[in-house]
Amino acid sequence: MPPRFVLYYWPIPFRAQPIRYILAYAGQSWAEPERDRVMALYKSAIVDQPVPFMGPPVLHDRQNDVWLSQAPAIASYVGKILGLMPGTTEKDALTLKVLGDCTDVLQALTRDCGALMWTDESWTSFAEHRLPRWLQIFEELGVRNGLQTNSGALLGTPQPGVADLACSALWITIWDLLPELRDVIAANAPTVLSLSQRIANTEAIDAMRAEQKARWGNVWCEGEIEASLREVLAKWAIDRSR
Repeated sequence: MPPRFVLYYWPIPFRAQPIRYILAYAGQSWAEPERDRVMALYKSAIVDQPVPFMGPPVLHDRQNDVWLSQAPAIASYVGKILGLMPGTTEKDALTLKVLGDCTDVLQALTRDCGALMWTDESWTSFAEHRLPRWLQIFEELGVRNGLQTNSGALLGTPQPGVADLACSALWITIWDLLPELRDVIAANAPTVLSLSQRIANTEAIDAMRAEQKARWGNVWCEGEIEASLREVLAKWAIDRSR
């Protein structure tokens, strides 16, 4: 039987990773079409698209014949179906806040998805001021909700939910693929890092990460912006080690 969910995205982690974490954690199988099919959907005329969208990820829920774009909308939709949203007005809203924060971090790290390339000066300013502030935002949210190094959840829920999975997908993917940032993550969000590692090391997600590593190597977001990011990261890491 074909899987219920079809996720249209490029063969990279980046924006689709929280959705993959949610599906894997819930024991769901899903399909990801080849790049040429994703490209065909992406390049199709707006009037011909199953849901009007600017760029992937796009999800098709075959069972309900629902099409969605935008990673936060997809994550919350799938999370609700799979019983991973908290289920209260406040906590559901905070979950959407976390999903929005995750998207903003990706947007910042890629300078608005490549609208600008990094320079040594702009990267140093970001890495030493704005990125630590982002990490502290995640950390403080968790601490206020009782998150501890070896226990708890980001929003104080009894079990990990969409917010925790999205948080782990964001920071563990950066931890794995942009290792120059590990010290910054550990220094500014130690309990969030511990939570993220606990989730990433669950059997299903760990297996998915290993498969992605084998298929995609160290690619994070692809293209010129990743090349620009890696160039400034390498120089910055050398400067910090002196």
